[in-house]
Amino acid sequence: MEEGLLEDLGGPRPEHAVGHEGEVSSTWGENEAHAPGKACERCGAVIRPGQDVRRRADGEWMHEVCPPT
Repeated sequence: MEEGLLEDLGGPRPEHAVGHEGEVSSTWGENEAHAPGKACERCGAVIRPGQDVRRRADGEWMHEVCPPT
């Protein structure tokens, strides 16, 4: 990259670059939600431990992929 170009594009100057020291890398890759015991709003089945779920805009839970009925 041309010297100074990143700064011209709004990036930090090299002497002020932001590092990620001390951050736990597992938190960046882990965004799974779990809600065991709650009822799925889509299929009505009880969400079991270990099943991936999503929280809807209305605050209710639903399976990421509903199990076969």
